[in-house]
Amino acid sequence: MKLLPGPEDRGARLDVFLAERLKNLTRSQIQTLNRSGAVRVDERQYKSGYRIRGGETIEVDLRVIEPAPLTPEQIPLQIYYEDDDLAVIEKPAGLVVHPGSGSTTTLVHGLLFHFQKLSTAAGSSRPGIVHRIDKKTSGLLVVAKNNVAHARLSKAFHDREVEKRYAALVHGVPRQSTGIIELSVGRHRTVRTRMSAGGPRGRSAYTEYRVQERFRGFSLLDVQIRTGRTHQIRVHLSAIGHPVVGDDVYGERSFKEFVRKFGSIDRYFLHATVLRFHHPTTEVPMEFHSELPSELQKLLGSIQS
Repeated sequence: MKLLPGPEDRGARLDVFLAERLKNLTRSQIQTLNRSGAVRVDERQYKSGYRIRGGETIEVDLRVIEPAPLTPEQIPLQIYYEDDDLAVIEKPAGLVVHPGSGSTTTLVHGLLFHFQKLSTAAGSSRPGIVHRIDKKTSGLLVVAKNNVAHARLSKAFHDREVEKRYAALVHGVPRQSTGIIELSVGRHRTVRTRMSAGGPRGRSAYTEYRVQERFRGFSLLDVQIRTGRTHQIRVHLSAIGHPVVGDDVYGERSFKEFVRKFGSIDRYFLHATVLRFHHPTTEVPMEFHSELPSELQKLLGSIQS
């Protein structure tokens, strides 16, 4: 696998850069890659503390930590569209997109059951996966069925030519009906599983939101992201004082108060509702919409009552 750092990555440690780009790998797996010589920067091997300059070519041999072969599993999936190049599906909340540390059944296992052909460009543990959403988030995903489509879709995401919109219920009511959040997002300094906003070594991130509906103590937002940083929406909304309902990581205090009042919630109120892009082969504009899942509609009813 080849990775190409950009100017925004300049100054980052090699191991931190790899953890950001290879999100399905654990910290120990990243260390294993470095120690085994499976990571080369411009054909040379460096220690994990190497500082990215930007513009290098980083080659990673994932065979060192390749997992056992994946087996298809019959997971119910809502398929919005399918052709020889791609499929658009809806990921339910509670399902991890691809195998990683501690994960068992994943969306990938379901994709292998439903589709005979999937791209291999992202590695054997992530067939078809072009982008992802968090385990506790639901919504629309595009899946690549061959490597040419995968490369073109990946480029479209990288060039910010794909429109992704989410419905998010947040704590509190923003003062402005619309807003833009431009805060860098990077790995937390001490807690590796968390991200933080505004740090000097974070990567640029852009989130736009619009208040769709106001409730007593809550707001339903339409959120559009121009970048796809890890946990971006949750980190950004928490940073402006309006964490996503159900987020026990970036809105822990609000989460506890919500549970006391409304009962337990095992997912984020975050749903990928809109996906727009051009078909990687025909270049025809494609647009998909997904309604809120029934459990989120029920939750909205509880808040309104």
